[in-house]
Amino acid sequence: MKIMKLVIAEKPSVAQSLSAVIGATARKDGYLEGNGWRVSWCVGHLAGLADADSYDPKYAKWRYDDLPILPEHWQMVVGKDKKKQFDILKKLMNAPDVTEVVNACDAGREGELIFRSVYELAGCQKPMKRLWISSMEDSAIREGFANLRPGADYDGLRDAALCRAKADWLVGINATRLFSVLYHRTLNIGRVMSPTLALIVQREAEIDTFKPVPFYTVALELPGLTVSGERMADKAAAEQLKEVCQGAAVTIKKVECKEKSEKPPALYDLTTLQRDANRLLGFTAQQTLDYLQSLYEKKLCTYPRTDSRYLTGDMADSLPVLVNLVANAMPFRKGIAITCDPQPVINDKKVTDHHAVIPTRNLKDADLSALPAGEKAVLELVALRLLCAVAQPHIYSETVVIADCAGGEFTAKGKTVKHPGWKALEDAYRAKMKDAEPKKEGAEKALPELTEGQTLSVSAAIVKEGKSSPPQHFTEVICYERGIRNRP
Repeated sequence: MKIMKLVIAEKPSVAQSLSAVIGATARKDGYLEGNGWRVSWCVGHLAGLADADSYDPKYAKWRYDDLPILPEHWQMVVGKDKKKQFDILKKLMNAPDVTEVVNACDAGREGELIFRSVYELAGCQKPMKRLWISSMEDSAIREGFANLRPGADYDGLRDAALCRAKADWLVGINATRLFSVLYHRTLNIGRVMSPTLALIVQREAEIDTFKPVPFYTVALELPGLTVSGERMADKAAAEQLKEVCQGAAVTIKKVECKEKSEKPPALYDLTTLQRDANRLLGFTAQQTLDYLQSLYEKKLCTYPRTDSRYLTGDMADSLPVLVNLVANAMPFRKGIAITCDPQPVINDKKVTDHHAVIPTRNLKDADLSALPAGEKAVLELVALRLLCAVAQPHIYSETVVIADCAGGEFTAKGKTVKHPGWKALEDAYRAKMKDAEPKKEGAEKALPELTEGQTLSVSAAIVKEGKSSPPQHFTEVICYERGIRNRP
């Protein structure tokens, strides 16, 4: 009897990629076979926690007196539409010639639960190994199979996923039934959904009750610059200051010039990528994840569901090659010198299960023009971040001028770029995007040469009126910034 090893992936497309590398290319019913391997797939969650009425038929009817429903022994069941594939996996797992089962589902919490649920429901007792990779490149797959890990090393990950599933069940089942019975209508309550909805309702109430407060600022036009006073609540006082300053002399009290440096941004994890894709491209979090997942399966990006923004030390030597390859593939960087300093992005202590999201070397031979527009846009964003993260700092001088006029203090700020560094790439990308997020007006305006004690005449004095702004409606970007997000 020929000895076989069984590999179980999360979906057919991943199974095909794995099979091509390990030589299991013969198609069978629900799996592939060859070279001592069988490769099959789960099609997502084949099994899940049983409904309440599986524990007791009385729970089929929603009654207040039956709450709370707290299962003593949790049950997992196979979905009716997934039974065919489960039966195939069960047969493969328990086949006499299979000596080992390899979990090749997504290398994360949910992927672990997907496999373990099937493994346990199938009654499989075969030794279990774990394929743990962060890229679908052929080289990464080969390395992963050469370094399979003991399945028991990931028991904690399975426990975390199962705990999450049970928490969702307990809150969802009990709270939904409670409020639906009390209010005589179906009211869906969720562990994540309901607190988020409460935050949104609270914010909308704050917006509805908001009353804008006016404020006034006196601005003085001087030769080559404009200085502005502090906000004032009294319009009459602002008008009086304007009249006093009109045609008067302004004395420069202080000129402070400092050279500053802005470090390159860190690489993307899933959340920061979703935030920027929403702000710059208008994609929802789910759209970004879907595009990134597809790029991962096409071997153009690394594993998407990561919470790390760094790379491991063993990637440092090969990083310059990848950076050069990515730079050559991105049209927006033409004419910009590319540098690669790996040090800021390498940190083993800050890499958890997976390193940051970056493009792969397969970019070299890929026809990017053939990608769907959404995938191409996300790939360019990931590529931009890699190039920026290893580029030189952005160096500029910031000048702050403090002036006096009629006893009032006025200020102006200016900025002069000394070395664009990583921002040259960002500016080139924004130009290609036609300023998806325009820069603030005057953010980099240089000031004329001024000296302390110098006097200048006011050519015009004006009062600018403004109003305090209401709280913003929640957007996906604001949710990310407040820590309201789906974690990998």
